[in-house]
Amino acid sequence: MNSAVRDISILSEVSADDFRGAMRRLTGGVSVITAGRGKDISGMTVTSVTSLSVEPPALIVSVNREASSWPLIRRRGFFGVNILNADQIDVAERFTGKDGVKGAARFAGADWFTRASGVPLLAGALAAIDCEVEEVVERYSHAIVIGRVLDLQLSPRTAALAYWQGQYLAIDRDEDIARMAEVSVPLPRPRC
Repeated sequence: MNSAVRDISILSEVSADDFRGAMRRLTGGVSVITAGRGKDISGMTVTSVTSLSVEPPALIVSVNREASSWPLIRRRGFFGVNILNADQIDVAERFTGKDGVKGAARFAGADWFTRASGVPLLAGALAAIDCEVEEVVERYSHAIVIGRVLDLQLSPRTAALAYWQGQYLAIDRDEDIARMAEVSVPLPRPRC
């Protein structure tokens, strides 16, 4: 497939508020990125995790370079991705930093464990993924971090935490299918 380079003239700048509003319309899975070891730890809530490759297992996360976790990721070369379940809104909120809590204090009130890299991973997360930084691409305010998956732990839970239009939503396949069945209009049977 060939790519074409086009000269596109931009008539007006897109404002940060307009762009933020557009991105709020994109539903995202909620994860907490963790970094550091021992007492020198930090983390942040993100919706910017995506898979990159299955063989080898790799993922991508976008990290604000002003975040307290960024220097730890950069310096140590490891990070954790904790995909939150629907009951972990309190963890998601704590790691946004809105309440002023920073560093190791954000980890209070939840159970954590470590794997090969030593970064904290959240017990009870839908998936807790231990990653090594493979490559970093810095653009504008963020860094695109490519992580090679070292290890992971899956939960038997299936209800996920999502973020849409500035609010957290629980997504539970079994419950959502049952709710859809309750409100669905039965289709008429064809006459033979």
